[in-house]
Amino acid sequence: MIICFHVLHPAQANPPASRRIPRCRDFLVTICCESRRIIFQDPGRCKVAIEALKRTSQEAQFSVNAYCLMPDHVHFLLEGTGPGSNLVKFVSQWKQQTGYLFRNDLPKGFWQRRFYDHILRSGDQSESVAWYIWMNPVRKEIVVEPHQYPFSGSFTLDWPKVSAPAKVWSPPWKTPA
Repeated sequence: MIICFHVLHPAQANPPASRRIPRCRDFLVTICCESRRIIFQDPGRCKVAIEALKRTSQEAQFSVNAYCLMPDHVHFLLEGTGPGSNLVKFVSQWKQQTGYLFRNDLPKGFWQRRFYDHILRSGDQSESVAWYIWMNPVRKEIVVEPHQYPFSGSFTLDWPKVSAPAKVWSPPWKTPA
């Protein structure tokens, strides 16, 4: 299990090639709002954040196989699609874009400085991890069925039609030993 905690500094936005993401790797990313502030309940704000995610992922050479904007944090299942795929830069750009877009509505620095990422192992099925992400609003009792939550989705899959796996993935740090 690899769990990385990143603090974004300007010098890290473009790390050396040795620290860039290997091509075609899947990552579960979680980004929390500062002090777990409720940011993503407003449908208009969520729509803007999702559009920014789409733009940033295309620019940064990532496929977004699953996403979920929860009220106080976000989850992404990302796949690097090219040699320019740089996770730290991607997260930095998306946080910067949303910060700019919401500059008149939210206090500066509404994102936590750190974010969490987990590299999926060969035994981890990306569809199962996607369902873990999409089930988040169900686990938090916001909705009964995952397709009812309007701020979840995928830019690569018609996810409401994707069958749920028999066993939904659980993060290693939440799985009892």
